[in-house]
Amino acid sequence: MKTKLNSLLAALLICVLLGSGTICDAQAAGVAQGKTLIPGGIPFGVKFTTEGVLVVGFSDIPTADGQKNPAREAGLRLKDVLLALDGQPIESAAALTDTIAACGGRAITVTYRRSGEGEHSATLTPVLDESGCFRTGLYVRDSGAGIGTVTYIDPASLRFGGLGHGICDIDTGELMPLRRGNVVGVTVSGIQRGIAGTPGEIKGYFCAGKQGSLLCNSPCGVFGIYSTLPEGVTAEQALPVAARGEVTDGAAQIFCTLSDNERHAYDVEISAIDRSAEGSKCFSVRVVDPALLEETGGIVQGMSGSPIVQNGKLIGAVTHVLIGDPTAGYGIFIENMLEAAQ
Repeated sequence: MKTKLNSLLAALLICVLLGSGTICDAQAAGVAQGKTLIPGGIPFGVKFTTEGVLVVGFSDIPTADGQKNPAREAGLRLKDVLLALDGQPIESAAALTDTIAACGGRAITVTYRRSGEGEHSATLTPVLDESGCFRTGLYVRDSGAGIGTVTYIDPASLRFGGLGHGICDIDTGELMPLRRGNVVGVTVSGIQRGIAGTPGEIKGYFCAGKQGSLLCNSPCGVFGIYSTLPEGVTAEQALPVAARGEVTDGAAQIFCTLSDNERHAYDVEISAIDRSAEGSKCFSVRVVDPALLEETGGIVQGMSGSPIVQNGKLIGAVTHVLIGDPTAGYGIFIENMLEAAQ
């Protein structure tokens, strides 16, 4: 049975990445100890631009001398992040295109970052295509937008965390290299129910006006700061944070906002807890609430970040859905999100 979030507390956006580094029990307990946070459960929209531009594809160029691809010849690869041309930062995909078009075919030094290998330089020599334009054979992406769910808000600082996993490029699966981003409100307009083999989705539209800033995109969530508390959220709703050792198999509740645009709590079951998990898949979550199953079929896209409360404490967030079984998915320890936020 669904319960409005406010009354419950008074009684007390989907790509998979693993985090890096080790979070020992002592460190994690220190992150959570004594902290109280407001469970989110509200949708938020993000509009962001990347640091540099992300290489998402290649296209051979027809020239007078046959098909050529200067980008491949320079050694660039899918998922590389292009940072600068001749030492000048690349601000956008349009700026990259303009620089290439105006180069006159001269060799250009491109600075790029490759995952796990740091920064490198290469010589890129654009070629003249059959229409008379200089091109490199690159497809790049420099911005994005999406909808997710807020996991928590710190009532003192107004800093928040959401999603429980990173924002990844749809073509490459690579974590998007965030440069700056805005947080906006979202109005839910409908639900596409999930079925086996086809994940469902929360559909909505962005509201006018900026509510805050997005500061970090990490494998364990996105993090930012609100200008003011969102409507309907109060500091009095804050709950203590649970250490991973306090999470147990059994009943819990998730908070999310669906088609009526109000936060509600829904019953779930927690199992298969991996207390050593460092990333965004720390335990299994199964939806058992009849109202949620009726409306969504289980976990759907856009519910990522939905906070999970057990025994009156915030324990984590929903992160993924099982493609073959939309009633089940994974959750992340709140400790992992707080560690990433630092």
